[in-house]
Amino acid sequence: MAGERIIVVDDEPHLRELVEDYLLEHGYKVRTAGCGTTLRAALAEEPADLVLLDVNLPGESGFAIARALHAENGPPIIMLTASGDVVDRVVGLEVGADDYVTKPFDFRELRARMEAVLRRHRKAAAAAVSAPAAAATAGPAAGGRSVRFGVARLDLDARRLLRDDGEEVKLTAMEFDLLHAFATHPNRVLTRDQLLDMAHNKEWEPFDRSIDIRIARIRRKIEPDPEHPQVIKTVRGAGYIYVPGG
Repeated sequence: MAGERIIVVDDEPHLRELVEDYLLEHGYKVRTAGCGTTLRAALAEEPADLVLLDVNLPGESGFAIARALHAENGPPIIMLTASGDVVDRVVGLEVGADDYVTKPFDFRELRARMEAVLRRHRKAAAAAVSAPAAAATAGPAAGGRSVRFGVARLDLDARRLLRDDGEEVKLTAMEFDLLHAFATHPNRVLTRDQLLDMAHNKEWEPFDRSIDIRIARIRRKIEPDPEHPQVIKTVRGAGYIYVPGG
């Protein structure tokens, strides 16, 4: 969708300019920043729909910035990393990034990953806006669809995860899609390929561990004991299974 607001955060001016020029040509509104301080100033001036965030920045690291933005319910994030090391990918996803791209990257791949993340967040935002109106129209007798996941309950209509005390647990769009996939396929083993397909993430690589990282992050939000998961269990050599009442 043309006109979406992107902030490119990288300490290399030449790369920032190249990415900015490419995205401007494809209809995005683009701002750039060279560090976390400049990024926060840009966000305070005007929100963003997506942040492209380099890992290696002067001062505050990209990981620390991503963790803070995620905790503040900030915009979705795609990490840019010069390292193909799986550790960088794992850390980026664990601190709240929605995806990652390894430098040097093809601009078409970058845009494809951006559009995948933006689509998921547009869908989540639309559902969050429409759910209260639909509930008000339906009246008090109509109950929302929800599914129990351990210590929390997933509201399928509002796309929210709520603890028993009413506190909302922050979810990325892909985390919701994964929980929705489990909710609609209880007591059934789902392979990693099936889960990635159901979560609308086509941009993955063979042996990519991103699905395992996201499941681990979800378990920390729903399992009474994440180290010994009983709600979303691993089926060795096959995939994962959601056990209602587990």
